[in-house]
Amino acid sequence: MSRIKSFYQCQACGHTSPKWLGKCPDCGAWNTMVEEKSSPDARGHVHGNFERPRPQPLSSIESGKENRISTGINELDRVLGGGVVRGSVILVGGDPGIGKSTLLIQAASKLSEKSGKVLYVSGEESPEQIKLRAERLGIDSDSIILLSETNLEGIIGTAADISPGTVVIDSIQTMFTEELTSAPGSVGQVRECAAKLMYFAKRSETPLFIIGHVTKEGSIAGPRVLEHIVDTVLYFEGDRGHAYRILRTVKNRFGSTNEIGVFEMTDSGLKAIENPSELFLSERPQNVSGSTVVASMEGTRPLLIELQALVSPTTFGMPRRTCIGVDFNRVNLLLAVREKIAGLHLGGMDVFVNVVGGIRIIEPAVDMGVIGVIASSLREVPVHPKTVLFGEVGLSGEIRAVNQVEARIKEAVKIGFERVVLPRTNGAQLRGDPRLEIIGVNNVEEFLEVLLV
Repeated sequence: MSRIKSFYQCQACGHTSPKWLGKCPDCGAWNTMVEEKSSPDARGHVHGNFERPRPQPLSSIESGKENRISTGINELDRVLGGGVVRGSVILVGGDPGIGKSTLLIQAASKLSEKSGKVLYVSGEESPEQIKLRAERLGIDSDSIILLSETNLEGIIGTAADISPGTVVIDSIQTMFTEELTSAPGSVGQVRECAAKLMYFAKRSETPLFIIGHVTKEGSIAGPRVLEHIVDTVLYFEGDRGHAYRILRTVKNRFGSTNEIGVFEMTDSGLKAIENPSELFLSERPQNVSGSTVVASMEGTRPLLIELQALVSPTTFGMPRRTCIGVDFNRVNLLLAVREKIAGLHLGGMDVFVNVVGGIRIIEPAVDMGVIGVIASSLREVPVHPKTVLFGEVGLSGEIRAVNQVEARIKEAVKIGFERVVLPRTNGAQLRGDPRLEIIGVNNVEEFLEVLLV
């Protein structure tokens, strides 16, 4: 009988230790060391009947032939770089109930028409529950094979028998391998199951989708090595109170990491949004203070998004600063620039900034929009409804140039805007457009004089 050995492993970074530690010596996290048990008889990764790879000269390897398969969902294809690459492993994370399973069952329906059978493995739901969701989405296909299983060896064996065109694992935290004695969801189990699934996908050239749970902080649960193993990491973002969902690429070995996909959650499933700018601005109020439109870039896609701000006298000793959809520290920096350079004092004011639609913006080009919308609310002066803004603000109050200006302006013209306020450096490089008034500014004072007229 083999002897079981135990050790302790950090759930945050995967550091191992022969004894329990209150603080991980690698990442510095507290109370993350969890006991793991392993058998010395464990044989490592499952190789199955696949031949071991042979070394090849670099010059003999052909590149650029990725042989992508379209998922049938344009927004999903966009974030994947044009479709699913054979043998790729795609990790999808997001809050509970955000729509991960809904998206993948819809993708499975489309993929089954192009690449043959799709094996949908669920460790959390029964086949009857998945069938109910499929009926609600209007999906009924003989090519989607449902399997309710958590044993990894059984899953790989079933996949080897039926040779599916695509495999979906829902979710990795419920799977376990018999070679480890620790519970499903532990650091060791998640790491080993992901590694074996990756090996299966590469050797069989089968695209593999993996759903991952997220922590309270919003990151994918399990060891960090999980994100290193897979080829692509997608995050589903959005507020469950809003109908809109953002699918963002965090890592992609076969495409750009700057693309996003926009979806709307409806009664019949997730609907791809081809023109998100028009949708985000459909309910924008007219001629009110504290509202403006900024032009942001997400990868190659320009987005026109409404920014709102509310500035009011504080009723407490310490003024509040609340930001939704924009970086809190960035807004505080811009408030300091306004007070120092523009002379607008907000020491006794509560400031609330919100990005309408539940989307999150991380691009510095929205700096001008943040400063402008706060000034509009403070002075109670509306911004011209046909004006769009973009530009980065420096610490000395200068307005810095941004990239992809022509794409932003083209999107503004398409939606119907008539006036663009942008960095003067960018404005000097543009060709005149009779449909659009282009105003270039150098600093914050000049910008506010132009904006609030």
